[in-house]
Amino acid sequence: MQTSTRDRIVITAARLLQRQGYVGTGIKQIAQEAQATLGSVYHFFPGGKETVAVAAIEHSSREFAALLRKALDAEADPATAVDSCAGQLAEELRESGWIDGCPVTAAALETLGTDSPIQQACAAALRDWEELVRDKLLRGGFDAQDARELATTVISALEGAEVTSQVTRSEEPLRTVGRQLARLVRSYGGSAQSAGGTG
Repeated sequence: MQTSTRDRIVITAARLLQRQGYVGTGIKQIAQEAQATLGSVYHFFPGGKETVAVAAIEHSSREFAALLRKALDAEADPATAVDSCAGQLAEELRESGWIDGCPVTAAALETLGTDSPIQQACAAALRDWEELVRDKLLRGGFDAQDARELATTVISALEGAEVTSQVTRSEEPLRTVGRQLARLVRSYGGSAQSAGGTG
């Protein structure tokens, strides 16, 4: 099944944003690499580069959410699942030659201090990922506040570790963070079991 022109534009923009950031990616480059005319880009995205970027971030967010959900669902134990997720991110980053990091980091950092649609899309992506981790913890018997705060910690730590792994060209930051996050999650074991027993 052929990819539509609009989808090609979005997928291409997502890859370029991930590797070059928002500032470093031009609308002409997106059109050229998507094998689309500049006119067709503006046809689908009349708002220009910013609207393409928002669609690309939303696409990347869904892709990363699918990866995260699969990694979390592969292990029954939440601590093991979080560690496994970090390991999978490390492997994929290495296989990409250290260039395919978090799909929202670059765009998010370049638009800090604004309430732009790009910043809003990045914030929504992070909230969605946190929700996936939170739901996994809730299913594991954690109480609501612990699950919410741990989910924020997990996503924030993975985000930072992914950047560090890219910079150092090493899986170790992600794998170390995965192990430490697993220890943190397990440290709640007693209260999680208790919450599971009373829920």
